[in-house]
Order: sequence, then structure tokens, then C-alpha cells
Amino acid sequence: MKFLIITGLSGSGKSGAINALEDIGFYCIDNIPPQLIPKFAEICIESNSMDKVAVVTDTRGGDLFFELDEGIKYLSDNGLDYSILFLDAADEVLIKRYKETRRKHPLDTAAHGSLQNAVDMERELLMSVREAAHYYIDTTDTSLSQLKSMVNALFLENPKDSLVIKVMSFGFKYGSSRESDLVFDVRCLPNPFYIPELKNKTGLDSDVRDFVMRHKEAGILVSKLEDLLDFLIPLYRSEGKTQLIIAFGCTGGKHRSVTYAEIIYNYLINQNIKCMITHRDISKGR
Repeated sequence: MKFLIITGLSGSGKSGAINALEDIGFYCIDNIPPQLIPKFAEICIESNSMDKVAVVTDTRGGDLFFELDEGIKYLSDNGLDYSILFLDAADEVLIKRYKETRRKHPLDTAAHGSLQNAVDMERELLMSVREAAHYYIDTTDTSLSQLKSMVNALFLENPKDSLVIKVMSFGFKYGSSRESDLVFDVRCLPNPFYIPELKNKTGLDSDVRDFVMRHKEAGILVSKLEDLLDFLIPLYRSEGKTQLIIAFGCTGGKHRSVTYAEIIYNYLINQNIKCMITHRDISKGR
């Protein structure tokens, strides 16, 4: 089991990091008291159902946070496999972020309302944890999407898995696909609906696919779609997108759209991209 402890300076991006971890399959808990970390780790191991766990603990816990060293020592003494991710940023950036959000720093009272003093105090308190950390990310000049990419690079075995693609078909007569990121209208191609022996079949049937793809334009369109996706998918990944929905629409959602959804789905699967497929309207109107 991967057991990850996330800590660091307030305003350094811990929430963004744990959201990124949740997107790639970690079971995540935010703001856990250090005393509960060993117990929670044991529960996770005994349950045998969690293989990736991440917890955030920081100075929001007040005096309880000072027992973090003891919690980490307990994990080490009992042979529990764990690692620490420490997030940091330059003082001026942390202060700017707090001013922009108008949130109160966890050490505001102890620092008598001085944000700079609060940052200085927190940095001093976290010194030993920073030195013990297995991973370190400085978010001073890092956007949220870049932080996601860093987290994926550190904790995802296959970076391609950071983006899940859903391919779907639909019929325009039942309404366009409103959830999709990319919508391709394939009504420009000859319609098998008007071929009597194909009318009641779908793009899942080989003779329907053969009819659609025997036209030269259909093959050219597939090639251009593949080129476009080869260009776009890495860009979506680099921006931190975790789900991409690609939809193909035809009149009834049974023939041409299903054919293209299946072709593109298989193309993506063959590139080891995490992908799923659905045919929204394939059974309607029968």
C-alpha cells in the first residue's frame, strides 16, 4: 500500500495536490490530526481494500500538529511503508495568496495578526518535517495544472492514466451531447439507414461499418481525426485535464456515429490510453 503524508506551508498548494491525487485513484483525507495517522494507516492495511492513501496534516491542527514527529516515528518503528510530500513556496507568494483569498492564517493569533510573522513561525515549525520529506515541490511559479502534472509524474505509474477519455455516440434527433468536450458531426457521410438490409442494424454490425467505411471520404476523416487527437490529447494532459469526452453524432445515433465512436475508441485503446465507450441512443426508436 502507498501511504502518503502531505504537509507544508499554508497556501503552498496542499489542496491542489490532494485533489490531483484523488483524481488518480488515491483515497484522500484532508486535515487529519497527526495522532490519528498511525491508527488510520493500520486500518487501511487491515482492510486490504485501499492500495493508495494520502492524508494532509498541517498547522491547522494547532497544538496537535506538534505530535507529527511521533506519528511518523510510530510508522517507521512498526515497519509501515510511508512517504512524505512537502509543499513550499516563497514567502511573498504565500502572503499574496492569503491576501487574495482573504483567509486567516492558522498561526494568525500566535503571530498577533502579522501575516509575515505567521509565515516565519510556520516555516520554523516545519523545518524538521521538510528535512524528513521524501518528495518536495516548490509551487512559487507553479500553476494548478502544472502542480497536477508534477503530482502525476511522482505518483502515477503510467502518466497516460492521468486522463480518462470517454468516447460516445448520439443522435441529433434526440438532442446534442451537452456534456462533451469535442463533438464531431458525421452526418456528412452516406446514411446506412436508407439501405433496407442495414436500416435495423447498427454500427456494431460489420456490414454497417463496411458500408460507412467503403467511401473514400470516411477513411480520410478517420485519418484526420486521429491526427487531431494525437495533437490535442497531450495538450489536455499538460493542462491537468482528467476527463475528456469525445462525441460523434449522426441523425439517429445508430449507424455512422456508432461506427466512428468504435473506430476512435479502438484507436485510443491501442495507444494504451485509459478509455471507455458508450452509445447513448443506439436502442432508441426501435
